[in-house]
Amino acid sequence: MPATKDRPGQDRAAYRPSRPSRPFTLWREVLTAYAAPALTAGTAGLVTGQQDLAAAACTSIAGTSAVVAFLVGTWLRHGGCPRRWTITAPRGVLTAALVITAVGTAALLGWFTAQWIPAHTPVPATPWLERLRMDLPVSAALATTIVTLRWRSATAASPA
Repeated sequence: MPATKDRPGQDRAAYRPSRPSRPFTLWREVLTAYAAPALTAGTAGLVTGQQDLAAAACTSIAGTSAVVAFLVGTWLRHGGCPRRWTITAPRGVLTAALVITAVGTAALLGWFTAQWIPAHTPVPATPWLERLRMDLPVSAALATTIVTLRWRSATAASPA
């Protein structure tokens, strides 16, 4: 039997050298959190002819993602010493808890902004203000999920 063939019962992954994971670098995560939705939503807006989506892609969608990625990433890092429960909690539980918190906060902020600004300032109620009710929670959910999973995989791989 040639040496290159797999033998029954052997695990191929056991023979692969493990790749070290990239360390969690907050500025990279924030830059990615801005660029990814700006490019995808902006391209979709241009292709479909939705100018409001193309404009929102670079403002409320990508901006929210970057801000949420920064806030969540900073909170998770907590100055280089993570909280014990964020390390010991199952990945899905940690992600779900942070996503629910971020989405709830973003939804309240979007609702408050869409209601408060037209009522208390000379800015009229416009479609872009109404978009905030959807853009903020969706962007917060995506950014929180990705940053939490990236942080957790980098933290679990690093020697502690």
